[in-house]
Amino acid sequence: MNQQGQPGAQFLTLEESAMVDGALLANHEKFLTRLTISSLKLLQHIAQEYGVAIEDLTTQQIIAWFEKDGKIRREQGIEAAFLKW
Repeated sequence: MNQQGQPGAQFLTLEESAMVDGALLANHEKFLTRLTISSLKLLQHIAQEYGVAIEDLTTQQIIAWFEKDGKIRREQGIEAAFLKW
């Protein structure tokens, strides 16, 4: 997501991706690092939608958010959903 947290933006900036590429990590570690950074940004977005701190998010809230985003994707199309996959 971009700095304003808008849907449809990339989860990893070009700068972040370059930083990961330059890190002294094996390929599988780079993949996990990218996934972790992207997950952090997604959790920040979900927490903001619920109006809670990330550490206060529950498993149920995260599942419910994914269910809601999936429903939006199915009913309104991929462009209306936050996750574009």
